[in-house]
Amino acid sequence: IISSLVLVKTCNGSEFRVGGPGGRWAVPSDPNSPIYIQWAESNRFQIGDTLLFFYTADQDSVLQVTEDDYDDCNTTSPLNRYTDGHTAFKFNQSGPYYFISGLTQNCLKSEKLVVVVLADRSKKKTTAAPPPPAIAPVPPPSAAPAAAKSPPSPPEEVNPAPAPSENSSPLHNAA
Repeated sequence: IISSLVLVKTCNGSEFRVGGPGGRWAVPSDPNSPIYIQWAESNRFQIGDTLLFFYTADQDSVLQVTEDDYDDCNTTSPLNRYTDGHTAFKFNQSGPYYFISGLTQNCLKSEKLVVVVLADRSKKKTTAAPPPPAIAPVPPPSAAPAAAKSPPSPPEEVNPAPAPSENSSPLHNAA
């Protein structure tokens, strides 16, 4: 039952209340505790999911910022600014998303959140690994004249046998 308060499944994705059940976008009671980071790491976010931020509209806001602005708690040039007190932010692509409080002093006290949205792998086959790519056959060697394949070998030296003489007859030497 408690998990159903945190995660509401819709046909286009899930809704996550930032901070968990009853969670509110506010400075953590212990500013040294990374509660929003821990909360985000305990969830799996996918394309189509929605973050729900609840806060007091006239006292706070939510800014979507770049990584550098997140690190520096820079509130001057957000990608998006939300001030309605009940912000729903839908993820339309995978990758990291950075959120900070619209009040610099709140951001400096850990009112900030990074969410990593996983890539959509549902459309890929879940079968065994694909076969390796086909290797193109090696073409047969071209028919070239024998002389073109390798340089000609040097002629062998042939020493003709001396003509037999009377003195070298086998009968004469055997005696």
